[in-house]
Amino acid sequence: MSESPETHSVAVVTGGARGIGLGVGRWFLAHGYRVVLLDSDAETLLATAAGLGLPEHVLARVCDVADPDQVAAAASAVMARWGRVDALVNNAGVAVFKPVLETSFAEWRHVLGTNLDGAFLCSQAFGAIMVRQKSGAIVNIASISGLRASTLRVAYGTSKAAIIHMTKQYAVELGSYGVRVNAVCPGPVETEMAKLVHSVAIRSDYYDAIPLGRYGTVEEMAELVGFLCSKASSYLNGQAVANDGGFDAAGVGLPTLRRNAGLNLVGDGEG
Repeated sequence: MSESPETHSVAVVTGGARGIGLGVGRWFLAHGYRVVLLDSDAETLLATAAGLGLPEHVLARVCDVADPDQVAAAASAVMARWGRVDALVNNAGVAVFKPVLETSFAEWRHVLGTNLDGAFLCSQAFGAIMVRQKSGAIVNIASISGLRASTLRVAYGTSKAAIIHMTKQYAVELGSYGVRVNAVCPGPVETEMAKLVHSVAIRSDYYDAIPLGRYGTVEEMAELVGFLCSKASSYLNGQAVANDGGFDAAGVGLPTLRRNAGLNLVGDGEG
């Protein structure tokens, strides 16, 4: 049974079955939203929804965000259930970590298709709802890799850089309708995926380059996303915020500075 459209705010989170997406979904639930979790991994999504234990507050829908028909069907399902959309978080993403000359065109298109095309399609579908309402907020999960180049990320980094510019395009045009669009650029975050793919050497490299000397947490990412969707950020529009412990601000010399100061912060920083 549909609830009154005015009863609760509604948030849509793509890639909501795990990691940052799930953390964002939990934030919205804790702040009284009805939450839509979209993910292409049906098994994990259904297990996540069951684990949340709030069937009246959560709509879990299997959706490939790179498929226009599936996105349109998801938007229709959300409107049929709750009649409005107040926040969209474009979090769904994939990555291929290979040297540039070893990255195939198929791998390039797979990453761009999900990360960039998916954010575009969802912004089109759910942004149109917000424009009709003359209210809402979109947050695109970009990456520090969209602000600065690093190794093995030609497709991933390019997709995230494009998302940052796309954020500005939507912010300029949708702002006139009271819809704000911003991006979050996480640095390395302690997720299950990071634990699987980040070697000890890579983690050490990150610690050396991040002034706070540690990875971020899912909760820290979710808090920023929630802020950008809330009235507390009502004049923020078209911004890409690096939530990265100072990684983007740092140049060369940080490990030497620490050694000279007698500091050993590797993995010991506190938020």
